[in-house]
Amino acid sequence: MTSEVITVAEDRSVGAMVDEVYTELRRIAQGYVRREQAKSVQATELVHEAYLRLAKDKPRFKNRTHFVAIAAISMRRLLVERARARRAAKRGGGQVLVTYDEHLLQAPSGPAVDLIALDAALTRLARLDPDQARIVELRFFGGLSVEETADAMGSSPATVKRHWAIAKAWLLRELEGAGAS
Repeated sequence: MTSEVITVAEDRSVGAMVDEVYTELRRIAQGYVRREQAKSVQATELVHEAYLRLAKDKPRFKNRTHFVAIAAISMRRLLVERARARRAAKRGGGQVLVTYDEHLLQAPSGPAVDLIALDAALTRLARLDPDQARIVELRFFGGLSVEETADAMGSSPATVKRHWAIAKAWLLRELEGAGAS
C-alpha cells in the first residue's frame, strides 16, 4: 500500500477500512478476550467499541497496517479501562489476569499477568524507550509480524527484533517485580 495518509473524510473512511480488516480485528480481539480471565467483553463488542472510538476521534492512517495497529491499541486501552473500572467498583478487588501468547512473551503454560500491571509497565517503558514500547504495542497488542512492525515504524526487521528482545526481557523483569511486591 502507498504511504499516503488516510483520513476519515477521504475516500477510505474508517468504516471502509473496518470492513476490509474486520476479520483480522476480530482475531486480535478474540486473542484479548481469550487471555482475559474476567471475560468482561465479547470479541465482537470489543471491535465495535474500538471502531466507535476511532470514528469519533477521526484519526489519520498511513496504511492498512497502521490502521490495524491503532485499532488493536484502542482495544487494549478499552480493556484496561474496563479492568480499572471493575477494580474501582470492587474497591481494590480481584486482579484481572491475562496469559501471554506462546510466541510473544511467555511459554504457553506461563503465568497469568495483571492487565493493569502490564499497562503500567508498558507506560514506564514508553518513558525510557518510546520505540521499544511501540514495538510491544504493535507486536503483542497489534498482532503484527516483525516485518509488518518494521514497515509501520520505518525501520529494519533486524532493529525490530533487537528492540523486541530487549523490551520482552525488560517487561518480564518489571512484571515479575510487580508480582513479588
